[in-house]
Amino acid sequence: MDSVMQSGKRMGNQTLVFSNPGAVISSGTIAGPMEGKGPLGEHFDTVLKEDTWGEDSWEKAERKMFEQAVRRAMEKAELNSGDVDCLLGGDLLNQIISANFAARELKMPFLGLYGACSTMAESLLIGGMLLDGGYADCVACTAVSHFSTAERQYRNPLEMGGQTTPTAQRTVTGAGCSIAAGPNYSGSRIYRNIFITAGTIGKVVDLGITDANNMGAAMAPAAADTLAAHLSDTGRGVMDYDLVVTGDLGSFGSEMFIDLCRDNGIDIQDRHMDCGNMIFAPEQKVDCGGSGCGCSASVLNAYLLDKIEKGELRRIFFMATGALLSPTSSMQSESIPGIAHGVVLERK
Repeated sequence: MDSVMQSGKRMGNQTLVFSNPGAVISSGTIAGPMEGKGPLGEHFDTVLKEDTWGEDSWEKAERKMFEQAVRRAMEKAELNSGDVDCLLGGDLLNQIISANFAARELKMPFLGLYGACSTMAESLLIGGMLLDGGYADCVACTAVSHFSTAERQYRNPLEMGGQTTPTAQRTVTGAGCSIAAGPNYSGSRIYRNIFITAGTIGKVVDLGITDANNMGAAMAPAAADTLAAHLSDTGRGVMDYDLVVTGDLGSFGSEMFIDLCRDNGIDIQDRHMDCGNMIFAPEQKVDCGGSGCGCSASVLNAYLLDKIEKGELRRIFFMATGALLSPTSSMQSESIPGIAHGVVLERK
């Protein structure tokens, strides 16, 4: 690791540096039918033929997706439930019921997280802290979302057939799990070269966006704030990363993110990639792209980790972004706070 990142466990106000970095050893992904038809379809472990996956509700299908993403990652690394010291993760539904009910079946020590669409990065950040501090030897970091459950909770019932606005994004039906292990781990693994070397804890940023159909605009300011903090804390520049990956800003939010970074003196355009822009093809007509915490979780675990393992990417700053609204706050005309957490994933 470069010398600028070698001192201590904390740098600046928001960034943590891991002196005993955890290694990502396995991953598992589940994707919905529409996601399976997108550009990354061949990379997912399982693509659903229909979005209830044999269950009698979308919510039960989402719970099953969370559980099965974890089980698929465990199978690849030849792990049993007792081998995982802590399950970290969440979803978008009230009281994170998908993660809670999946954890009931998985029977692992569980830390439920709610960071909205930032949950995948939040889980990796906390998992990295547990591994670096010696508090765990193996953790499973997971996030899930489902288009139909999110629409039912946050917007309008699908049966109403409402037309989306041009700034809207489609909540991804997808789940992703990263299993990470500490330095003492000696078991099986499918990845040998991917390490969680640092993380930056985001701040809640709110520029007054109130449109629940414009998530990208609500989250972009938080992404720009976290990236600026990370670069300031570490003394690095954008060119020290092969990619700065945001979670689900979509096309409109990505443009706003690039502009906000430029206002801060950071030229990110040539190094930026957004999971929401990657998961669907233009001909799928999803307006501004994908969103939901399953968006970044599935793209990271199905596609980006493999790129790092093969050496096609050397170091990325993975920064998932979340809109911290609720149906109640929207009905009360509250603005939408945003959050972005980031982790450094690099090949060593």
